[in-house]
Amino acid sequence: MMVRTYSPFYWQVALCFFISFTCFFYIVHAQRGISLNSQDGLSWRVKPQDLAGAEVQQVLEDAKRGEGWVNAWVPGTVYAAYVEQGLEKDPNVGDHIWTADRAKFDKPFWYVTSFTIPNTFNRDKIWLNFNGVNRNATIYLNGERLGKVKNFMDCARFDVGTLVNRSGLNSLAVLVDIPKKPMANLASPTYVSSAGWDWMPYVPGLNSGITDKVFLSNTEGLTIRDPWIQTDLPTLARADLAVSFDVSNHTDERKEATIRGAIYPGNVTFTYQFSVDKEETTNVRLDKKKLTQLVIDQPQLWWPNGYGKPNRYTCKLSLLVDGKISDEKEVKFGIKKYSYDTVGNVLHLTVNGTRVFVKGGNWGMSEYLLRCRDSEYDTKVRLHQEMNFNMIRNWIGSTTDEAFYEACDKYGIMVWDDFWLNSSPNLPRDIHEFNVAAIAKIKRFRNHPSIAVWCGDNEGWPEEPLNNWLKEAIRVYDDNSRYYQANSHDDQLSGSGPWSSKDPRYYFTAYPTGLGGNDGWGFRTELGTAVFTNVESFKKFIPQDYWWPRNSMWEKHYFGPWAFNADPDGYERSINERYGRATGIEDFCTKAQLLNIETNKAMYEGWQDHMWEDASGIMTWMSNASLPSMIWQTYDYYYDLTGAFWGIKKACEPLHIQWNPVNNAVKVINTTGKDVSGLRAEAAVYNLDGKEVGKYALHTSDINAPANTALRVFSLGFADENRDIALHKKVVASSTEENQPAALTDGDMHSRWASEQKDHQWVYVDLGHEEVIRGVQLNWERAYAKKFVVQVSDDAQTWRDASRSAMGKVGEQKVVFAEDQKGRYVRILCEERATSWGFSIWDFKVFGGNLIDPALNATHFIKLRLTDQQGLLVSDNFYWRGDKRDNFTALSELPPVNLKVHSTISKEQGKYVMHAQVTNPPNAAGVAFAIRVQAVAKDSGEQIAPAIISDGYFSLLRGESKAIRIELDEALVAQDNIALKATPYNAFNN
Repeated sequence: MMVRTYSPFYWQVALCFFISFTCFFYIVHAQRGISLNSQDGLSWRVKPQDLAGAEVQQVLEDAKRGEGWVNAWVPGTVYAAYVEQGLEKDPNVGDHIWTADRAKFDKPFWYVTSFTIPNTFNRDKIWLNFNGVNRNATIYLNGERLGKVKNFMDCARFDVGTLVNRSGLNSLAVLVDIPKKPMANLASPTYVSSAGWDWMPYVPGLNSGITDKVFLSNTEGLTIRDPWIQTDLPTLARADLAVSFDVSNHTDERKEATIRGAIYPGNVTFTYQFSVDKEETTNVRLDKKKLTQLVIDQPQLWWPNGYGKPNRYTCKLSLLVDGKISDEKEVKFGIKKYSYDTVGNVLHLTVNGTRVFVKGGNWGMSEYLLRCRDSEYDTKVRLHQEMNFNMIRNWIGSTTDEAFYEACDKYGIMVWDDFWLNSSPNLPRDIHEFNVAAIAKIKRFRNHPSIAVWCGDNEGWPEEPLNNWLKEAIRVYDDNSRYYQANSHDDQLSGSGPWSSKDPRYYFTAYPTGLGGNDGWGFRTELGTAVFTNVESFKKFIPQDYWWPRNSMWEKHYFGPWAFNADPDGYERSINERYGRATGIEDFCTKAQLLNIETNKAMYEGWQDHMWEDASGIMTWMSNASLPSMIWQTYDYYYDLTGAFWGIKKACEPLHIQWNPVNNAVKVINTTGKDVSGLRAEAAVYNLDGKEVGKYALHTSDINAPANTALRVFSLGFADENRDIALHKKVVASSTEENQPAALTDGDMHSRWASEQKDHQWVYVDLGHEEVIRGVQLNWERAYAKKFVVQVSDDAQTWRDASRSAMGKVGEQKVVFAEDQKGRYVRILCEERATSWGFSIWDFKVFGGNLIDPALNATHFIKLRLTDQQGLLVSDNFYWRGDKRDNFTALSELPPVNLKVHSTISKEQGKYVMHAQVTNPPNAAGVAFAIRVQAVAKDSGEQIAPAIISDGYFSLLRGESKAIRIELDEALVAQDNIALKATPYNAFNN
């Protein structure tokens, strides 16, 4: 059985720890004190304020009676508590969350619990700590009001030493109120998508609750706050550290204090003495001028994934007064240095002196009901590392848990970190509270080496004064050590979107359209497509009566009008046209994975093809699955790894070989900081029977791949890709001042057409009859078009845009269409002049015509290999190509194959590890196409997830084998109940 850490099964087990409010309790020691969280055994309960009472004493008496109180999980939300207790229908399934009673939860709730003070608390001060709530809360201890916690960034600390019963039971009551609607941006800081988005439903209660950790701590009169480790790299051989922190004196007399520090690895120790006036806070900053120990020779640097190891250090600080420890803090940090440039109006990011090509994804939410905790972040971020990502965008700051940042540090995943603003021209209701929360966020997370960019607003600019306030907060509290990007898709960025499935050629064609920002590939913070799940997951959240055909229940999981940006209609049409009309939900899900693979792989390969020419980074929308859905994900909500995951993982290999479907170039992409020599690149073409096509002989090239480059090695010789079908054809123009329009197609590069000296001129070529048209090439004279559109028509009267408005340039300019067009006429509509002259063109070529090659099947395969000096495989790649470019229905003609699978299972460091060999026998009928690999339970055949799989979607020629490694948590399944399931696409064609 597959188990998620926040599945109903998990919560039922966890709630076995819950017991009576007044009887027994269980508290464990945590790093920063004594945990009061549910996961550590403390029992919390919730009840609406209008039923429990408005006064705290009334509430505590009501809690003793117990009637109507619901067991709750802290950290967590009120609505999730009712769900886990079975008092609300499972919101993951069907339309349950859409039909839930919002009024039941859109109001204040009381949380109550009780605890005792442990004997180990022998220092003077006892503190009750809240790391945040949503949206605000009033705190009561033993009936006394302590104060407020204002939002999820408010780390509130209350001195309760004189209020607690040190030898008996203490009651804690928390009144939590919900965010006020409307949400964005008025309710910020909050989880703005909780009121519904084009990928997420309205969550009853708007995710209100005690959403972060609660704990007790014990100190003497002086305490440490906000420790900060700053790192600088004068050279890669030396790091200069600065250690700073605030020390508060909670006594009525001046105190002499000593800080004792230890940094490891390296066993660096230091001490420093200072004084703090009574009831005052002082900032202590230590650097190499005060302590030479803070110069680290040969530091172990923190690197993003793919560029080196994400090494980390720990600094332990002990505050001593009169030789006695008053407080202690422990900080993890990484030695690194970020730098940035915007050469060519493109944002470039450099780490430790090495420019990094960004490959990443957006998180909408960690989980739509805030049920993601601790170890699950490790799994989610690990899967991003497995996809060879190096960045996650924390969209609108919707993930607030420390565990997220810790996992990103661990796996070398940089964080593009947003604040809580979304493109609306309005300010939060309380801009001062927002500003304080922004400062608190910077202080709380700035030690994490993973944070690379702070971003003010999603697809907009923060309204003043917030934009300048955020800039100033980053300057003061993060020393401008990270870049501040005001708008998530503009300025030095190339926009956001589109968010719908496109033909792979689209991502290689100038330019993939973005909303906002600059033309070009550039740095794209959002680019995505609908991603349908595998059938196993689909059946978990769609009731059986609604499995097939497509219906309104699919819309409740965003395969419909709500997710218009994902274009579900176009996605479904692509499946049916490219692979053949689906006959049922199993067939639809299977074909969807092929679309997922080719589209998502092409997104990243298209950007890599233009790496550093202007492309510097791309992040898919989205990489994490916040809820059961059919769109915008790589792995799904149940950790099933979709075709999108495998397409991206392949494309983003640090050393990678790839094919450009527009110009047929094969390139080797090296997105590492190291040169690699002695490589051999190979390419071959195969028909459906698995036989190599002799006409396209094996291409080979011995190469060296310099660091951080996209190296062209050769081109595949598919027929007539660039045949000019406009040569000597009739040309018509809106106006002319020099030569006749026919000069454009006369084959003479020294003759030209020039228009009148005004904008909005056009010229078109008559091809004589309908043709397949793939693109055009223009040779502009110095009087080029600043903006132009390429159009196609059947009658020279009604025109269709084949390529959006583009920027012209002097000389040859090739425009390849993202999708093949059909028509008789091709027009260049010149909208805006670049000079005071008219528009002037030397040549006008049109590429098109029939590309069918009798040597090739209607669908055929391209296999690429990259090997090292020892002949070992470094990268391989496999494409399917059609003679009609977007029709792969011939795949249904593949003969079925029987794979050979051999596997062994061992136990390694608390994990089960399966090593398997999947083989397509030499005597097989043909290619084993798109083999899907899963770990399943022997007794039920049910998929086991999450699983870390080295390769889960691949194709094998006759006689080829693939070695697979699968890693599973031992808690998921017994060792003798694990099996490997390897299913080729052709298995469905028997």
